[in-house]
Amino acid sequence: MHSSLFISQTDARPMYLQIVEQIRQRVAAGDWEAGLELPSIRTLAANLRVSVITVKRAYLDLESEGVIVTRHGKGSFIADAQGLAKDMRLAQLDTHLAAAGEIARSLGMAEPELIERLRSALTQQEPTS
Repeated sequence: MHSSLFISQTDARPMYLQIVEQIRQRVAAGDWEAGLELPSIRTLAANLRVSVITVKRAYLDLESEGVIVTRHGKGSFIADAQGLAKDMRLAQLDTHLAAAGEIARSLGMAEPELIERLRSALTQQEPTS
């Protein structure tokens, strides 16, 4: 599982944040389900070639958000919070919609036109029977 995480040295974001965002994305996409055990802090740090402190900070952030739970002596696991993945996906959607709104404003686009463009995008992506 941890091999699907990676750290980009060219990414301007801090390394711990790259880890946090990648784990959030896996949970939001449903790739990592509740109860899935995460690698130990030391194991993930060694595999990603980052410090233990970097991974520990990422895990602490994820735990404070309710994405993971840590059981002393047993490890860290994806939290068993119903609706967590959906909430995370909705937060991603809100971020993208806010960005779309900002782009529309910068183009001087009126709200009805933006809404129509969203409708058009939704219609184009609907599967045909």
